[in-house]
Amino acid sequence: MKKSIIIYNPNSGKYNKEKTLPKLKEVLNDYNYEVEIMETKRKGHATMLVKKIPYVDLLISIGGDGTFNEVMTGNFARKKRLTLCHLPSGTTNDIGAMWGYGKDIVSNLKLALNGEIKRIDVCTINGKPLVYTAGFGKFMNIPYETPRELKKRLGHLAYIKEGAKDFFRKVKLYDISYEINGEEYRGLFSFAIITNANRVAGINNFYKDIKLNDNQFEVLMCNITKLKDVVKTLYFFAKYDASKIPGFYFYKTDNFKFKFNTPIKKPLCIDGESFDDLSGEYDVKIDKDVYVLMPSKNIKSLFTNEEKT
Repeated sequence: MKKSIIIYNPNSGKYNKEKTLPKLKEVLNDYNYEVEIMETKRKGHATMLVKKIPYVDLLISIGGDGTFNEVMTGNFARKKRLTLCHLPSGTTNDIGAMWGYGKDIVSNLKLALNGEIKRIDVCTINGKPLVYTAGFGKFMNIPYETPRELKKRLGHLAYIKEGAKDFFRKVKLYDISYEINGEEYRGLFSFAIITNANRVAGINNFYKDIKLNDNQFEVLMCNITKLKDVVKTLYFFAKYDASKIPGFYFYKTDNFKFKFNTPIKKPLCIDGESFDDLSGEYDVKIDKDVYVLMPSKNIKSLFTNEEKT
């Protein structure tokens, strides 16, 4: 039999773990996998576990986007990386929705086991993996500042509640120098987001025609400051591709360097969690040596047949 390990976050999701975990083990046995189950105890624990576990054929993570980021971070630290499979159980679960998962964890495992192993692009910021999104500025601190108890009780509504509070606060501008696609720029920006996804913050089709293996990611820089323009922007987000919103500067690239010209007080947000690096200088690149088992449902739309190297 092949070997697998499940790492799950007990604080993520509302599913019945006592009933679900044995069912997952049974499904894996049916698919010819031995399985060991590990529970995370604290923030960052998944990273530590992944660094130390022996090589297995499949590593399955259960949790939110932040849990998957921890698992990815641990995998990057290994000499021989593992094939990953992520089963979403968090608050927003943008990754799971993008990949074609539903809401039932056991059914999602079956979808993955009947799916395909794909090589995907994973961005890194100063060496730290970001699975699907990172950013700074207006609203970007909400995912990591929203109390965990509130997220567990209200789900996605918790973010909306905290976002409503932030909405009326003064928009801060950051003096940013950046280099992208061989050009250098400097300006005042209220918001920026780096993504390799077509779903962000629960918004489907955030961008059109996103590929997870084209050796590119997307960067959106915004200089909007007036409250009325923020309202318009939120409307446009619901209606249009983010790359076509007035007041935004959109790029597709494989390398992005940016620098805060004044000290930063709040950390960047990476996959819904705070990034500890407060250096103010960041280098975003792509790592292609990542393999993920995922459902077949959205593979055709998310991958190009001709991978770029």
